[in-house]
Amino acid sequence: MTQKEVLEHARTCLGPYCKGCLVCDGRACKNQIPGPGAKGVGDTAIRNYNKWKEVRVQMDTLCENRPADTSCQMFGRKFSYPFFAGPVGAVKLHYGDKYGDNQYNDILVSACAKEGIAAFTGDGTDPQVMEAATEAIQAAKGVGVPVIKPWNPEVIEQKLTLVQKSMAFAVAMDVDAAGLPFLKNMTPPAGSKTEKELAEIIKKAKLPFIVKGIMTVKGALKAKAAGAAAIVVSNHGGRVLDQCPATAEVLPAIAEAVGDSMTVLVDGGIRSGTDIFKALALGADGVLICRPFVTAVYGGGEEGVKELIGRLASELKDTMAMCGAHSLSEISSDMIMRP
Repeated sequence: MTQKEVLEHARTCLGPYCKGCLVCDGRACKNQIPGPGAKGVGDTAIRNYNKWKEVRVQMDTLCENRPADTSCQMFGRKFSYPFFAGPVGAVKLHYGDKYGDNQYNDILVSACAKEGIAAFTGDGTDPQVMEAATEAIQAAKGVGVPVIKPWNPEVIEQKLTLVQKSMAFAVAMDVDAAGLPFLKNMTPPAGSKTEKELAEIIKKAKLPFIVKGIMTVKGALKAKAAGAAAIVVSNHGGRVLDQCPATAEVLPAIAEAVGDSMTVLVDGGIRSGTDIFKALALGADGVLICRPFVTAVYGGGEEGVKELIGRLASELKDTMAMCGAHSLSEISSDMIMRP
């Protein structure tokens, strides 16, 4: 399938919120929650996208002509590319009736594993969301990362039991989801975690722990002190707080502060292989991409996911070759121009 074909199919079944845009920049779906849109006027999601475009790549073809190696090592595993599918839960509510979470995760997790990357999976108020996610990861022999929301302690322990059964190679918590209204209605309350509370969760997880939702150096240092193996620089796609800075704006300082001792991932508006290159040049070890993978599944199933991964990989390799980087470790800050 081609990207055009995937999008055409997706538009027939994506539901009322996502428009299946060729340019997924947060404009057509802004201020739509539920749905993929951002909180408030949608400023943060749009800013995420725009700030990557303000970073420019520096072409340099006076170098050895050999293939670009996009492989990387993370969490004790080798991956073909430095990007992962981002987590999404309650797909029926947000993206349309074609798939439930069990079907969506079965397709996404398996397809990503076959192409040499991993999918992060979502969580939700319905227990079946996490159950379906962890079952899909177990079926893929542990190639996947379940993401747990910052529930209260009792619920987190229940979720961790499912995670450990799945044989996942790592587990994550999207602490930025503390801004979602349904967490605040729980008893005992769920949401934000102290450094001490996070440390206790990480200890119980018994897996490399990834903290998603870090937007400051201070937050990154707290996650490191709590024992996290990795962080995701993320503002939850603009869905929890309007008027945030873009992830591209805060990534360099965070990577400089903790990049020598933690794996640093980033998400938010990353839509191409060139954007992935920019993120690595700004200090990230890898990236998460979410909404385009939803469109890929809805528009083409496994074949749609394969098309997206292949296109991102091709764009990344081309950018590396044209900027003089033959491996991911050779991508450096002098290969981009920041505004």
